[in-house]
Amino acid sequence: MSVKECSLSNVEGNLNMISEVGIILPTYCEASNIKNLIEEIESLNFNVSILVIDDSSPDGTAEIVRNLQKKYGNILLYVRPQKSGLGTAITDGFRIFLSLRNAPKCIITMDADYSHDPSDIPRLVAAFRGGCDLVVGSRYRSGGGAVNWSIIRRVISKVANFIASIVVKAGICDYTSGFRCYSTSLVKGIISDLHSQTYEIQIETVRQASIKGFKLGEVPIIFVNRKRGKSKLAFNEIKQFTLYILTKVILGKR
Repeated sequence: MSVKECSLSNVEGNLNMISEVGIILPTYCEASNIKNLIEEIESLNFNVSILVIDDSSPDGTAEIVRNLQKKYGNILLYVRPQKSGLGTAITDGFRIFLSLRNAPKCIITMDADYSHDPSDIPRLVAAFRGGCDLVVGSRYRSGGGAVNWSIIRRVISKVANFIASIVVKAGICDYTSGFRCYSTSLVKGIISDLHSQTYEIQIETVRQASIKGFKLGEVPIIFVNRKRGKSKLAFNEIKQFTLYILTKVILGKR
């Protein structure tokens, strides 16, 4: 179910807040991480609004967020009825922020499992303020990297980025990183062309931004494999990425 179908009445929190930066945190079973992550984001003393998109986590993730809303007035919560994929979580988050009376100037997407360091948020926003419409937190730009990755995970990532660089040709180093900053104008410009269900959303947003002539940039980050829990990267996500590259990019279907 998308926010187009459910309306903002299903979004919990202060819908009239004003912030420069909106942060989307897609969650599924992140009870062990979400409180500390949000607390760290709040400690940045940045003008942010935080939107948690939770897929009805059975571990109580949403209840932890509701308790945090009592302390912080800048947290929104949208609970979806079931696990529906990263791609739809991000597009639902985009639609929610665009539907607010006071939409943020830019939107950050990041993992909720501490793979992405909240202290890097100001650097992504600085690149946005410098004129970039899409800023990718890059593991493959000089100064970036990944920690605690298995050989298989490194190979999958390298191959996916190599293929994406050949077929998308957007001139960046990291096409699959999920730690990003989007200008709201870019999101408005591409939202109707986003159809991804899972991880292929990362390729699709870069491709659409490049096609429409938006300015792309990168800042190096260190990606740290999950501190708690296990990776959610599954065969289905790899399959969806492959199908997207084949059908939407190589064959030119929308």
